[in-house]
Amino acid sequence: MHILFATSLLPEREPATGFEIANRAIADAYRAAGARVTVAGFRRPGAALPDVAHVDLGEVAIENAGAGRARKVRWVLNAIRRGLPVGAAKLRVMPEATLLGRLRAAGPFDAVVLSAAQLPIAFPGLLTIAPPIFVAHNVEHLSAAEMGRSAGSAASRFLYRREATLLRAAEERLCAAARVVHSLAVADAERLGLSGDPRSIPLSLGIGRGAAPADDGARRFDVVMIGTWSWAPNRLGLDWFAAEVAPRLSPGITVGVAGRFDGTPPQAPGNVSFLGRVPDAQAFVRSGRVVALSTRGGTGVQLKTIETLEEGMPAVATPSALRGIGAALPGNVRVASDGVGFASALEDLVTRERAGEVLRLDGRAFAERQRLDCERGVRAGLALVGLGAEEASGPAVPAMEALAS
Repeated sequence: MHILFATSLLPEREPATGFEIANRAIADAYRAAGARVTVAGFRRPGAALPDVAHVDLGEVAIENAGAGRARKVRWVLNAIRRGLPVGAAKLRVMPEATLLGRLRAAGPFDAVVLSAAQLPIAFPGLLTIAPPIFVAHNVEHLSAAEMGRSAGSAASRFLYRREATLLRAAEERLCAAARVVHSLAVADAERLGLSGDPRSIPLSLGIGRGAAPADDGARRFDVVMIGTWSWAPNRLGLDWFAAEVAPRLSPGITVGVAGRFDGTPPQAPGNVSFLGRVPDAQAFVRSGRVVALSTRGGTGVQLKTIETLEEGMPAVATPSALRGIGAALPGNVRVASDGVGFASALEDLVTRERAGEVLRLDGRAFAERQRLDCERGVRAGLALVGLGAEEASGPAVPAMEALAS
């Protein structure tokens, strides 16, 4: 079988964002199910072409990080003119007939996997190429509404409300048209109105970096955080950490924050270092004693959380950071919902690790279970569109939720 995997941006050879990591895991699950996968998408300016079968739709700059105010204003005006959400309007850089023609020339395809909502919102004709499978990475309209409630200006609140309204209608259309809808958390399927719908099959995700290297004992920071901070829901969590957690930590506890920003980092005490992008995300995470997972909203699953569990790292997490993971957490993970409790839990784990207590666990079993569950979910979805039915063994259950049942 031949699968078209359509996403906004082609994968880079070394994925740098949670979205790219998730795309790689899902595409690999289709390959494990026996599919020939052709990935289609645009390319970041200057990015190398991927080393997998692909259709390059050309360069496009769509990320907020590095975009000036004038470009952002143009994006908004273009979105209003087209009646599209801003994220979708950024992608509408060619006629739809041209895009569909290029994709059909790479076929024929047995199914088209629409990975995230923005590309099929920009080009709804993607749904006609082959039986559509929609992967809802997040519930986009709820994330937009949440950002609108926390926006600091009337103009921002208006724009986020507009986004939420358009995205809700678009997500409803996508879910109605898709033969299969994969969400990355069971709760997201319910938020999309798919509770009890046989087309709804949640997927577990893994990072897929392989076995973690042996711990060399080197520690660069006491607390580490990593993420794409140019994405508004991630930035919300970082801003909360900087304002409510970091000031409550002892001055001697060092915090390293890695990842791209849109604009300047938040104000934080002097023991917090903002590092920008790091060359090796896995090495950076392992350079810390404890991981801080400070998510304060959004939907979907947090890839940073999954990576932390696969690495076996000790961590403190908000309840939002653990969505889609379930209740059966490793003993080295603490949960805290307020700044006082979060800081106290970090202090305790850092103190114990400094004293020589071994807090890192073996996360390989978790990682393998995530991978196998993702593959089972993909096979179940393929069975619904009449492909590979003999290999399908029923919908996947997110690994930690299965352990809790």
